[in-house]
Amino acid sequence: MPKAEISWKRVTDDGVKLQIYAQRVGREWIFFQRERRYDQWQSVAEPPLEDWLELLDAVQRFIPRRRYQPADEEHLRRRIRERFPEAGI
Repeated sequence: MPKAEISWKRVTDDGVKLQIYAQRVGREWIFFQRERRYDQWQSVAEPPLEDWLELLDAVQRFIPRRRYQPADEEHLRRRIRERFPEAGI
């Protein structure tokens, strides 16, 4: 059962507007995206670094509100370092 969802919007390099959301299931995050409001959400197998950083920012903002724990932020940072060692996080 999913615990939480965090969503945001971004524009690709081609100028396509996307709605993105990340869903936490256990200790893992699953990303979804769609172009328009009534389109079906599509699962994203390999989300780009930009989406991971946006998720990290959101988790950091939710820690003072006690929606997430500092351990959740550290786990997410580890996941980003594993996937993108060149990011320097």
